[in-house]
Amino acid sequence: MSRPHNVSAVAQTGSHITAPILTSNTITGDVYITHNASGISTYHQDSVKTQPSANPVICKYKKDICSVYQCFKEYNSLPGENVLLCERYTEPLIIQKHRDQKEREEEISSKGESFQQVFSSRSSHESVLNSLFHTDDHGITPRAVILQGNSGNGKSFVVQKIMMDWASGNLYKDQFDVVFHLKCKEIKCISGKRSLLELLSRSCGLTSDEISQMLQWSSERLLFIIDGFDELRLPQDDNNVTSPTNPNNRCKPVHTLCALLKGHLQMNSFLLVTSRSTATDNLSNRLKNPQRFTEIMGFSERGVEEYFQKFFQDEGLFEKAYKFVKSNETLFTACSIPVICWIICTTLKERFKPGVEVISGLETTTSIYVDFVFTLLDHHSQGLNQLDLLRSLGQLAERGMHKERVLFDKKTFDEIMKDQDGSPFLCKYLFKRRIQQKTMFSFMHLSFQEFFIALYCVCLNTDRDMRKLNEALPLRDVGKFAFGLLNKELQCTLEKHGLIVSKDTEAHLKKHLEKIKGLDGSPQYFLNCLYEVHEKSFVQEAMTSWNKIFVYGGFFSRTDCWALQYCGQFCQSFEEIKITYCNLTPEKLSMILPVLHKCKRIVLDLLEPTDSVLADLMCSITGGQGQCVNAALRMDFPSVDSISLLVSNEESRISITFPYHIRSEVHSLCLTLPRSEPIDWAKFFQVFTNGNLDALMSAIQSQSELKKVELKVDCLNESLSLSTLSTSQKCTSLTEIKIEASFLLEEGIKILQKPHTRSNCTLTFEGLRCTRQSEKCALREHKLSCNQMFRICVTCQGSDEVTYEESWQRGVESGQPPLQQQSSSVAVERQHHTEGQSDPLREGDGQLQHGLAEPLELQSELIPFELEGE
Repeated sequence: MSRPHNVSAVAQTGSHITAPILTSNTITGDVYITHNASGISTYHQDSVKTQPSANPVICKYKKDICSVYQCFKEYNSLPGENVLLCERYTEPLIIQKHRDQKEREEEISSKGESFQQVFSSRSSHESVLNSLFHTDDHGITPRAVILQGNSGNGKSFVVQKIMMDWASGNLYKDQFDVVFHLKCKEIKCISGKRSLLELLSRSCGLTSDEISQMLQWSSERLLFIIDGFDELRLPQDDNNVTSPTNPNNRCKPVHTLCALLKGHLQMNSFLLVTSRSTATDNLSNRLKNPQRFTEIMGFSERGVEEYFQKFFQDEGLFEKAYKFVKSNETLFTACSIPVICWIICTTLKERFKPGVEVISGLETTTSIYVDFVFTLLDHHSQGLNQLDLLRSLGQLAERGMHKERVLFDKKTFDEIMKDQDGSPFLCKYLFKRRIQQKTMFSFMHLSFQEFFIALYCVCLNTDRDMRKLNEALPLRDVGKFAFGLLNKELQCTLEKHGLIVSKDTEAHLKKHLEKIKGLDGSPQYFLNCLYEVHEKSFVQEAMTSWNKIFVYGGFFSRTDCWALQYCGQFCQSFEEIKITYCNLTPEKLSMILPVLHKCKRIVLDLLEPTDSVLADLMCSITGGQGQCVNAALRMDFPSVDSISLLVSNEESRISITFPYHIRSEVHSLCLTLPRSEPIDWAKFFQVFTNGNLDALMSAIQSQSELKKVELKVDCLNESLSLSTLSTSQKCTSLTEIKIEASFLLEEGIKILQKPHTRSNCTLTFEGLRCTRQSEKCALREHKLSCNQMFRICVTCQGSDEVTYEESWQRGVESGQPPLQQQSSSVAVERQHHTEGQSDPLREGDGQLQHGLAEPLELQSELIPFELEGE
């Protein structure tokens, strides 16, 4: 083999030439090969390796691929409309693993965040496109890869991405010199006989001669992508079919394709075959080995967000649309299916305009599912009778409802579906059962099973048997879909496909709605049904006599919040909204804020609200017109324990309580002010969080129209007395300041006894004070007998006249029976009082006027006075 060899051969079409020198991909020696096929001749110089990538035919082919595959058409594209692949493609989650029955049931049944958690748990098996043909842990490189995926999961989209990236040099550069794409949907429509060369020529636009040259140059670095295997109508028994063994052999296109799959054609090539799950087992039996199984699961949560960003491009529209879909557990789950992502984005883009918030224009879950169903029927189920298919799907879904199943055995499937195994809405699974395999079927997700139950009972139940509808309505997700089908605009779409909602069915559903209105624990269901109907007149009528919403101890979802927000806009006012112990998060609270100002009484439990959320809440409640609001808000929040709010037409009274386990100078705050006065609530709550008393007093002084201030603090010291006097002087609108302190320190009391010029405002201070004449008690212990309850009242009698009044009530010694309560009071006029003058209140108990104690006025209904330590 060291010397040059001359080989000359002439062969008939379809003949084989076997020569040792031609068996390697790298041909050495001076070899001149002549074919009777015109236009193919090549010369190999000794020790020079063939470089297929430099082949002008392959370069031209790649250039054509980039031109054709860089754009795609959407389902609703008008003539000439295209979308760039690079601006829209979002990689789905692809796994290399068969899931067991338990995992399948978990995926089918979960919704919302729990569904995404299930998805995330599968991510350990995540694959990327460039690793589909990598060698596994056993050193085996697959010759054929099955890429399974449900209808609408983006199989063809992934194939287009592979073709584009290969042609651009970004994928399989070191693995495949040539990649061909064959679409089964097109092949099944070809009549007559065709060779592999002819099928490839038809799909890519090259001549048979050019393709023949490419096959010769890259016989072992060649990838065939067979897209949509489930579209083929394969013969039941093809054992007696003669398979072509040469690319020039002509036979039925399906037989040619099967020969390629089995390896009878281009034996050394690689295969990537996409298929729905309903045909995967049949595919595996017809595919050469070794094989690898992969599955497109759809979009992860990150993938959904990325798709929305690419679709809307505008950041404001993206945030609005993504926030809406994430708030709906059912839609957010369905967004894992790429085609539903596209439907939702397309629909919302028509509704959303920059700078416009149109809640009433948001699409319902039912309308999205209707669009999805008819999209798949029109584009993925040719040849099937639509009404028969939908009726069969409804009957299968109803059977699952009665049996409480999401997986159906083959016997049940065959009884109901008959010849409908090509349905794009069903999935087929193979599970191991001891030494055998078991075939099971399911809907793409539980929500689709629920939708088809509703569609069947409302539109496809030919005998109009209301019994079936009554049995389905207790399943609330089915009920929501049923009410959604009452939407007039949606009914027009249904009628175009032969689906009619009868008047009797509509009346029956309205009667059911009246029934659930009065049921305890059903406000979410009632609101969601109204939201799905999505008609102003219908919702207005239903909300007229229903203006109290009580939700306790349940789960108030984001979908429920959207429903409340939507229905609330058609309600003049709510008597009461009470949502407690329902994990009401700041995100959910922000969704219902637009309706809270319509409420006369609000009771909410908030879970870890932020300062900004609390500020938005206060602005929403106080910002309404003409409502008298009595709001009680309890919070699972470190810096705020509860908020009480009473709003009349003229003024607002806000009381905020802080947890006693938080060591803060401030325990509670109550403000009374005109309703019209704006408050920077974000600043106030930031001050509360810091717990700094000086900062709080400074914030209070910034309110120009403040009427009354009530504070509960740790102690009255010199600083607080000074800031209180300063506040009374600067806020001329103030009529009263009341401070309840755990202890009144002497340094603070002395400041109050000094002369000062102040506005017409009463100052009241209450708390424990040590009564010992000598050294004052250093311990702040209310059980000590020397610590007595005192009240100090400072009022203005004119520009220079101040009345200082001090009263006390004897406490109870620890462990002893209560003594008779006594009080002493003295009124002293102090004019130009100077420090050092005698103070009658300091001269002992003997100089005090004794008498029966009058009860202290402590406003206990809003701020109960509690001593430290209790």
